[in-house]
Amino acid sequence: MVEGHVCGPDGSAISNVDVLVKDTKISYGQVVRTDGDGYYKATFHLHNDNLGDPLLVEVRGEQQNLKVDFDPKDLESERKIQVNFGTGCDANGPPVWLWWGSGAMVLAAGTMIGMKLVRSQRRQERGRGKSQSKRKS
Repeated sequence: MVEGHVCGPDGSAISNVDVLVKDTKISYGQVVRTDGDGYYKATFHLHNDNLGDPLLVEVRGEQQNLKVDFDPKDLESERKIQVNFGTGCDANGPPVWLWWGSGAMVLAAGTMIGMKLVRSQRRQERGRGKSQSKRKS
């Protein structure tokens, strides 16, 4: 299986675009279309003798040339190749909004803890001041 994402220069997904995936050694290929998230998937029936075959993946005039790569001894796992096009389009990682949201939550939690510590220290200082003034009288 060859899968990946197609993104524009701003990192946003490009939907409904054709992706050509072709094993150029055996002249077999197919054209698939990206979905709303810019994701595409092309399925091939690969045999062990296809290991190392040249693979061409093309989107909107941009090409990537790879070689079919898998472990021929592994007969259980699906044989996958990940090919992404565009910048800021890393589908393996979490979405950018998740990073920003997590950072904002950590910042908010840190701010609240810091405010509680400052209030606690002020109360302790006030308590010390009252006890010292009682001793003097």
